[in-house]
Amino acid sequence: MITSRSLSLLAPITLGIIILATWEAICRFWHIPPYLMPSPSAIWRALMLDGVSLLHALLITLEITFSALIVAVLGGVLIAFLLVQSPLIERCLMPYVVIMQVTPIVAIAPLIIILIHNTPLALTACAALVAIFPVISNTLQGLRSVDPDLAAYFQMHKATRLQMLLRLRIPSALPMFMAGLRIATGLSLVGAIVAEFVAGTGGNSAGLAYQILQSGFQMDIPRMFAALFLITVAGLVLYAAAASLQRFALRHRS
Repeated sequence: MITSRSLSLLAPITLGIIILATWEAICRFWHIPPYLMPSPSAIWRALMLDGVSLLHALLITLEITFSALIVAVLGGVLIAFLLVQSPLIERCLMPYVVIMQVTPIVAIAPLIIILIHNTPLALTACAALVAIFPVISNTLQGLRSVDPDLAAYFQMHKATRLQMLLRLRIPSALPMFMAGLRIATGLSLVGAIVAEFVAGTGGNSAGLAYQILQSGFQMDIPRMFAALFLITVAGLVLYAAAASLQRFALRHRS
């Protein structure tokens, strides 16, 4: 008997197999050249041929991603704690937080790369700027979503602001924070890729974005698609890990 959980796994896998088989059949039937649209088999051959270099580039991109995620989480939580302390502080700082979010990273990434001479640090800063806003907004909303009756109970017992923060606001904010963390995880990877595109760094410190650029310049389109495939897989794994962490944290909380 197929359970709903098994069906949720089998349905996208089956659809993916159908799409790949159709893609392969179209490329073979119409003899589409690989430099226009590579078939899945050509992409797989490119992945097997250049797998070592592509995996090395993936590790570099993931290193920037995780560094940016840590910076975004720590910075976002601290900013949210600061904003929730006073309406005046929020009115002063919130417009700058919004400006930081709505400004395209490709517009300010060159400036960051110029100001920060350390390339990995500059890439981390760019990716963190992309990922920090959902952490700030979700944590701030969670800190505000306190049960009024519980808040009145704490005030009745003359709880200090620190006690209310640690024992009431933070537990109430955990679901929203975890939702923001899941969004920020994907955005960290996106920010790392965009920052690498802008920086155009090569050599041993080149990430997957540089491999995509080089493959495009060399018209090695199967290799480009292989790098895109690795980015997609990495994004799915990061999303699944963040979702599992969210379920674990909320189940442990309950």
